[in-house]
Formats: sequence, structure tokens, C-alpha cells
Amino acid sequence: MPTTRRRFLHDSTLGLGALAALGLANSARAADSAPAKAAKKAAGPTRSFVTGKPLHRLGMVTYNLGKDWDVATIIKNCTEAKFEGVELRTTHRHGVEVALSKAERAEVKKRFADSPVQLASLGSAYDYHTPDQTKLRQDIEATKAYIQLAHDVGATGVKVRPNALPKGVPEAKTLEQIGLSLRELGQFGAGLGQQIRLEVHGSETSRGPRCRRIMDVADHPAVGICWNSNPTDLEDGGFDANFDLLKHRMFIVHLRDLHLEDYPFRRLFTRLNEIKFTGFAFAEIPESSDPVRVMKYFRSLWLAYQGLL
Repeated sequence: MPTTRRRFLHDSTLGLGALAALGLANSARAADSAPAKAAKKAAGPTRSFVTGKPLHRLGMVTYNLGKDWDVATIIKNCTEAKFEGVELRTTHRHGVEVALSKAERAEVKKRFADSPVQLASLGSAYDYHTPDQTKLRQDIEATKAYIQLAHDVGATGVKVRPNALPKGVPEAKTLEQIGLSLRELGQFGAGLGQQIRLEVHGSETSRGPRCRRIMDVADHPAVGICWNSNPTDLEDGGFDANFDLLKHRMFIVHLRDLHLEDYPFRRLFTRLNEIKFTGFAFAEIPESSDPVRVMKYFRSLWLAYQGLL
């Protein structure tokens, strides 16, 4: 395509925006400076009444608490709150999108690798229930590009989702289509060392038996579940019945606010520990004007519900 003035300005703006979103200015590295590290070391260890090490790890989804944070802010806040990882949801200010150049992808990977925070997942909004086969193929190919991005920035997988059962289409056909789409993505992702994590999502598709059917059709070791802590987990025989349907493919977990009394979070953590789950549980919680404080409270509840604090 010939380079026009409009195209040049558009591409230049994208490049500058990506650099700004990634927080590449020298000032963003101040917290990692030698004087800062020396001061922290001189302060010595602090007393802790945490009684053990959790089996699984705590992280956050940028939806919605961190939707306006660049990469530097994500690392800073997660480090201060002792969150070990992050799932970067697409379209947020972090700017980690498929438009990034090879060099920008390498910089993202380095920023996280040089920090205590693991870039554990990329969160897409792709789904595969549409009866429009042209759109389905477009969504699958777009997901493959996102999987490539995850590989390039050092993540270990991508989150996808089902979202609906289209009217006029037999349920069994839709669930099979989603499962076969995931199998294709699993085959692609496995070649890049990436997991495909199906979020238990959608007003109809978040039901445990339906997600189990999708997993059975997908039938690929790189395809698994993102447990989503939904109210629907309590239907279809109850929490334990649904957990048992999906526990064999548990890849990651999304957590709502732990103060909510309508969900058995303590039971969830007990079951995760029973199956020796060692992956990430990501806090997917609302925005706050005091985010790090909220994150610290969240972590304390997470530990307390496991009898560790």
C-alpha cells in the first residue's frame, strides 16, 4: 500500500501511543533504581503472621481495577500489593495489542521479566458461537494473532469465552462448534507454548454442564477452563457438582470481590487446594480511588479464607 501523509501520521501516532502506554520513560524505572533497592534492604524484614505459602498464586485482571494503568503502573501497584501476576485485558491503557511492533513486544516481555510480576495471561473478548461462518473464521484467525502476541510478550496463555446460544440454532450444534474452534486454537497455541483458557461466561453458556460439553469436544491438552466465580456455579446441582465437572481442566481462576456473601469463596479455595491447583487466581474487581489499599485488603481475605492469616 503506498504511504500517504494520512497513513504516515496515523502510523506515527500509533507508535508514540504504544510507547507511552508501555511506560517506557526513564522516570518509570525510578522504583527499580539502586538507591531505592538499597533503602528497601536497609529497612530490614517486616514481621508477618502469614502462617504458610499458598498453593496457588494471586494476580489481577486489568478489568476493571487497572484499566487506566500503563505497564509501569501495573508492575508498581502489583508489586506493592504483593500480587504475583496479571492478566492484561484487551483495549485497556497498557496498550499490549496485536498492533505492537516486534521491538515493542520485546520491551513488554523484558519489563515484566525484570520485575516481580509475571505477565501470566492476555484477556481477549473473542467467542465462537456465531452461526455466521465467515465471522467465525475471522474470529479464529484473529485469536491466533492474539496467541502469537501472548507468546511474544512472555505470557503463558490467552483467555477466550463463549457468550451466547444463538436463537434458532440447536444447542448441541453451538457447543460443538465452540469446542471444535477451541481444538483448532489449542493445536495452534501448543506450538507456541500457549494455553487456551475458556472463561465460564455468558448468561446461558456459563452453566457448568455446557462448559463441560465444550471441553469434551475440544479434547486438547492446551485447552482448559477459566473458572469465573459466577452465581450460576450454584445451579445444576450446586457448587461442588459444577466444580467436579471442570476441575480436571482448571487452568486459571477469576475472582469477584471476596466480601460478597452470595458466593462460597472459602469453599472455592478449599477445592482448589484439594486438587493441588498451582495456577493463578486473578482478582477481577471494580475500579477504586485507592487501588493498592483495596488490593492489600483483597490479598488478606484471600489468605484468611485459606486459613493462612
